[in-house]
Amino acid sequence: MATPEKAVKAKVKTVLESEGVYYFMPPANGFGRSGVPDIVACVNGLFLGIECKANGNKPTALQIREIEAIRRNNGVAVVVDETNWDMVRELVKKLKATIIGGEA
Repeated sequence: MATPEKAVKAKVKTVLESEGVYYFMPPANGFGRSGVPDIVACVNGLFLGIECKANGNKPTALQIREIEAIRRNNGVAVVVDETNWDMVRELVKKLKATIIGGEA
């Protein structure tokens, strides 16, 4: 049986796949950068980082540092859990509708 966090990740991945979003999941094996979101995606040329949590867990200090860095650089970063994971679909739709570079 999947852990609650793995279940959240699976639901988010299903949404991203159904919306045709490019994404990857950086390995959490000690060789990467600590704190990087669980899912890194690109939607309509826009960076999206998704940190998945479960059971009321909160992001670590390193995860918060990465989320803030993404946001400072005009990327989108969110934390989702079993109570709000479904907001990813609406977020993706909004990002797909975003006009990049002021072009109409």
